[in-house]
Amino acid sequence: MGEKKILIVDDEKDVLLMLEKRLKAKGYSVFTAGNGADALVLARSKHPDLIILDVVMADMDGPEVASQLKKNPKTSDIPVMFLTCLYSKAEEAEKGHQLGNDLIFAKPYDSEELVGTIESLL
Repeated sequence: MGEKKILIVDDEKDVLLMLEKRLKAKGYSVFTAGNGADALVLARSKHPDLIILDVVMADMDGPEVASQLKKNPKTSDIPVMFLTCLYSKAEEAEKGHQLGNDLIFAKPYDSEELVGTIESLL
């Protein structure tokens, strides 16, 4: 089936670089975007197998990006995972990474646990 593609969207360059390096080391093809508008363009053109979205971004927040993705027939089937600093690690653990129907990881996240979750999703 080929290499799985992941789009990471975060306005913090350090987060993008660290997660990109980690996922590429695991054999994933990784694309990055620093804002929501770029994420929507990349999602349509590259059609990744998974999108990892920061919740809080300057131009368009993660939930708005996810909403736009779901409205577009070309991207509506792409699963989305959120990264956020809005929730504590305790809240994340209590909810088991679920917030409603969304998969969510609190920053700073455990990279082994995050990669394990990604592997199980894909």
